[in-house]
Amino acid sequence: MPKPSHKPMQVFVDAMPEVSGNTINGLGEKSVRRASPFFWHPPKIQTHGKLQKLVTDYQHKSPEISRHFSPTPPGGRGPAPAEQAPAVRENSAEAWTAEVKRFALDNEADIVGIARMDPMFVYEGYEVEEPWIILLGVAMEYDELAEAPPSLENPTAAVVVAKEYNRAARTCRKLANHILEQGYFAKAWQGPYASAVNMLPAAVAAGLGELGKHGSLINRELGSRFRLSAVTTDMPLLGDTPDEFGVDDYCMRCQACTNACPPEAISNDKQLVRGVQKWYVDFDKCIPYFGEALGCAVCIVICPWSRPGAGQKILSRLAKRGGDRGR
Repeated sequence: MPKPSHKPMQVFVDAMPEVSGNTINGLGEKSVRRASPFFWHPPKIQTHGKLQKLVTDYQHKSPEISRHFSPTPPGGRGPAPAEQAPAVRENSAEAWTAEVKRFALDNEADIVGIARMDPMFVYEGYEVEEPWIILLGVAMEYDELAEAPPSLENPTAAVVVAKEYNRAARTCRKLANHILEQGYFAKAWQGPYASAVNMLPAAVAAGLGELGKHGSLINRELGSRFRLSAVTTDMPLLGDTPDEFGVDDYCMRCQACTNACPPEAISNDKQLVRGVQKWYVDFDKCIPYFGEALGCAVCIVICPWSRPGAGQKILSRLAKRGGDRGR
């Protein structure tokens, strides 16, 4: 996928506020802190509300995208919250963990992980009291995503993203209701509009993957072609552990997303963000193209891990490379 030359549409450039999105995200900050509410949060509590509205309004120029982001999209967004049962059904944390994962996988989720709740999983200004967070991933069809970047003439890649956001909403709402019916509290969290929960670090802790150079999670089976939703709960559960399988080393060597990114927003080097050295995508470069390209997704589809069946082949090569270094 050759990288086209890119000049941002002026309408998106004009909507950028004076404060840099990189500043809001904490680029260059030496102290560890929670992430600030930003871009996909309600306009009144963040700096880029005008830009958010412009981006979403532009997306809705496509009838197909608009249909899937409507209040009643095809397939729906899942059930309304159920009433919490008055009595708790007793079971062990091990049994509940197995049941939660089985239920999620039987109700549209493709991957599931659990983590103990951490304040760093919550945006500044919010509080979440539940001790556990369940992360749910739903896969996007690669062939549809491979038509990225989408456009008003061919919105296919954007439509598959919208469809899977709805599926992610359905699975987390069904799971939350199942937990409520057992007498425990549960709350569903779904995208794309963010609320209290910062799902990316929670998903890393829950073993769903590692952060890639392109700023998205890389799962060993699905690569980056999946959407997340979550459920927080006080049901007794057992947490998973982070799954470290070589993404960091791989991204250090790989240039695929860096070379393919039209606005050149992806760096080859990690940067200091809120006190942590990590992969970081330049928001101010990314978002104008993200807006005009209806969500873009070039970096997700170009990532070698995202191609179906590629994960195991990459893991085999990484294992061989590690063995070669050990001799």
